[in-house]
Amino acid sequence: MLRSLSTIAREIILDWTSMSLYAAPYVGVMRELHSITDTYGADDARGVVLYFLSNAGSWRGDTARRIKAELKDMLK
Repeated sequence: MLRSLSTIAREIILDWTSMSLYAAPYVGVMRELHSITDTYGADDARGVVLYFLSNAGSWRGDTARRIKAELKDMLK
């Protein structure tokens, strides 16, 4: 079962204590989204997740690997 993007965003915020300034805006938008098919203004959730992933390279560890894989699976 897929978790909502807002739930995933909360977990990212709790784990990534020194979040990249480039990734933070996308996590903020993800907090407002439920599924990968949602939209936020003119942006779709797929684009938000893709931009987050492209800016989350410095986020490391078990939680980071698990969540990045979860987000990539949502994009399939």
